[in-house]
Amino acid sequence: MGILSIKATCNTHGQDSSYFLGWEAYEKNPYHEVKNPNGIIQMGLAENQLSFNLIESWLAKNPEAANFEREGQSIFRELALFQDYHGLPSFKNAMADFMSENRGNRVSFDPKKLVLTAGATSANETLMFCLADPGEAFLLPTPYYPGFDRDLKWRTGVEIVPIQCTSANGFRITKSALEEAYKQAQMLNLKVKGVLITNPSNPLGTTTTRTELNRLLDFVSRKNIHLISDEIYSGTVFTSPGFISVMEVLKEKKLENTDVSKRVHIVYSLSKDLGLPGFRVGVIYSNDDIVVAAATKMSSFGLISSQTQYVLSALLSDKNFTKNYLKENQIRLKNRHDKLVSGLEAVGIECLKSNAGLFCWVDMRHLLRSNTFEAEIELWKKIVYEVKINISPGSSCHCNEPGWFRVCFANMSEETLKVALIRLKMFVDGPSSTTRSQSEHQRLKPLRKMKVSNWVLRLSFQDREPEER
Repeated sequence: MGILSIKATCNTHGQDSSYFLGWEAYEKNPYHEVKNPNGIIQMGLAENQLSFNLIESWLAKNPEAANFEREGQSIFRELALFQDYHGLPSFKNAMADFMSENRGNRVSFDPKKLVLTAGATSANETLMFCLADPGEAFLLPTPYYPGFDRDLKWRTGVEIVPIQCTSANGFRITKSALEEAYKQAQMLNLKVKGVLITNPSNPLGTTTTRTELNRLLDFVSRKNIHLISDEIYSGTVFTSPGFISVMEVLKEKKLENTDVSKRVHIVYSLSKDLGLPGFRVGVIYSNDDIVVAAATKMSSFGLISSQTQYVLSALLSDKNFTKNYLKENQIRLKNRHDKLVSGLEAVGIECLKSNAGLFCWVDMRHLLRSNTFEAEIELWKKIVYEVKINISPGSSCHCNEPGWFRVCFANMSEETLKVALIRLKMFVDGPSSTTRSQSEHQRLKPLRKMKVSNWVLRLSFQDREPEER
């Protein structure tokens, strides 16, 4: 008879995934331009460090917030004591306004329908506890964020069934893929409780189209299930097409205040748009009063500190700051994205065309020894341990095609990015390191370009709304 719980001794957390193993390798030998120039460069972490100076400048100009003062008087003791786990009203109001601003004020959010959580990780897990029982399932389009295997499943007992998306159409969600995933769940005797998407997508860096959102809403309406839209990257969209929230489509379809709207839930956080993952700020937004009430009770296990709420309520209430920040941050993200893409193209590596996020979905299929996931992991190990760059293999994101990798670009300096690109060039050009000859590499390059161009053209036509054709 064991003296520890099954949960404590099980191996279902996902920590042994290549996604997390790459982090471990980096932490043992982190790159530093002076102290450790031969270390591993971290390109497997989706952090936004490009606009810290804007927030630091605001804090310097607004010492009252940082010093926990109100009208010149200290409120330290007030903030230090227990707070209602519903959260500070001033912060919830500011967060609701910021979420609306982030969506061009095309939709509004009711602070009473917001639940505060310690980051999006907590928000997603809390929604699983609210919407599904152990052994029931959510459908997720592939490729998806590797951490979902931990966030959605580990403590809740909920299962994930993949919606298989492919590079043939740019990994877009199709009606047939949705139906096939639903049938697969039924074959496994799993009751499907909903669909969860990330919009913009992690790891693709693409926004979900209006066509896809309509398709998803029709699907969950017919199946009488939930839709969770994780919109944690909504403020990182740096070029067209713009971001469309599922809330906008509900409004357009006149589905507000209907049973369908009660089964649509949004997850958001300040971890990506403001680059504040260490502040642990996440929210759930739901039109279902029962979900809001239950999630609020559960939030007592992962609260946002009152001090954090106070500082950020002041920052988010400064409309001049938030407007300028969102605009400038998107400009910086685009510049950095373009540098990575052009640098990769210079060495014959291409990316999925993207318009958002802190990463690129990179096509390295031509560098594989064979078209297998074993070859993908072999290539990944070479890049991590020989080239000394940590990136995330597509298999960790449950991609069903070997050879794709997620490469992050916003968590480092521009100088570090240049070092990473030099290392990759040496790896690709080196005769002992490549898995294909240079002649075959050159032969495949125009073919890859043709395939990418073809699906981009098809996608741009197929995803137009009928009135635009």
